[in-house]
Amino acid sequence: MKLQYKNTTIFLVGIFAFALMMSGPIYGQKGRELKVMAYNIHHANPPSKPDLIDIEAIAKVINSSQPDLVALQEVDVNTERSGVHLNQAKELARLTGMNYYFEPSMPYQGGGYGNAILTKFPIEKQFFHQLPTKENSEPRAVLIVQVTLPGNQKVKFASTHLDFKSDAITTLQAEDIVSYFNKEKIPVIIAGDFNAISKADAIQLMDKDFERTCHGDCPPTIPVIKPNKAIDFVFFKPQKAFAVKHHEVIAERYASDHLPVFAILAY
Repeated sequence: MKLQYKNTTIFLVGIFAFALMMSGPIYGQKGRELKVMAYNIHHANPPSKPDLIDIEAIAKVINSSQPDLVALQEVDVNTERSGVHLNQAKELARLTGMNYYFEPSMPYQGGGYGNAILTKFPIEKQFFHQLPTKENSEPRAVLIVQVTLPGNQKVKFASTHLDFKSDAITTLQAEDIVSYFNKEKIPVIIAGDFNAISKADAIQLMDKDFERTCHGDCPPTIPVIKPNKAIDFVFFKPQKAFAVKHHEVIAERYASDHLPVFAILAY
């Protein structure tokens, strides 16, 4: 009888393990935290000082929250405007002690202009995806890195900046982002300046496929003086991969024309 009981137990454990394996990825027990920031840095030009590039001010804002992953927008690399010898992404990585990935969305004044990513974790893979646009609109893109978090959880982290001139183009770009990540096997976090409020079609599209770290009337991110609307967000998928522990818009009114978004995700 003991042998039969033992065999039955082994059989049931095997069945349970197989069911877990077939149900899909097994995510963490929400005992770890991941700190994420989205920050449109306005090429490190403080709005109150039109002729100044203050990369140290941007680094100070980032360092004050000690994020693990940062999605940056409006980054200049070797442009006449910010300095032909200044790679803002590389310098921010140096000042924050993080790894970085930059790829220009468009050429600008002899250099490049676009998104960047900072990460405390080694970058294992990196991807560049150009977003659709129309004539007379700035090129827009998504940057993605793959990293492994403590606990051996792999994740793809993305930075993007959608069109600001046309709601139709912004919506088209949101559709493209949803499509691009549609069959992704590992968790995705995408953060940035979406140039759309929560009720806009672009954000409604994102909400159907991603979870947002804030809901409804999210804390406003622009303008920095008397902010009145939220257009900077952090999204993730699948919903079960993370739990939102904190969402905050940091009231830093000097360094950029956007307020940074800071979120803590449990995984």
